[in-house]
Amino acid sequence: MRDPRILDSVSELEREAAAFVEELRPSENKATLVTLSGDLGAGKTSFTQAAARALGVTDAVTSPTFVLAKSYALPSSSAFKTLMHIDAYRLSEGKDLGTLRFTDSMREPGTLVMLEWPEMVEDGLPPADVRIRLEVRDTDSRSISYA
Repeated sequence: MRDPRILDSVSELEREAAAFVEELRPSENKATLVTLSGDLGAGKTSFTQAAARALGVTDAVTSPTFVLAKSYALPSSSAFKTLMHIDAYRLSEGKDLGTLRFTDSMREPGTLVMLEWPEMVEDGLPPADVRIRLEVRDTDSRSISYA
């Protein structure tokens, strides 16, 4: 994965997300889980939106804060078939993921699950394939690290 980086603009965040999904490959026997952590306003949704655009999503990708999860079919040119975007901010424990078809989605190879706020539901999560942490440095800059 990529080394920790400082991103000084939204366009750098978008380029970082595009480069990230370009390197990402689907798991062979399950969905690929990417978690995104960081304070409010750190760029989790912006990163997911840019990743979705890079994967070929043409629909508007909005934060699923109130609907909790959104799914997007990806074009055949993508390495993945489906993008599932989950915002767990309003959930209180892992079992709450059941209402989102999370377990079923995690069984689907070719599905990329990008989950914001994993710390809210960590007791219900399998190990993430990639953990991303975004931190606000100042008004325009963010740091991003991968594990």
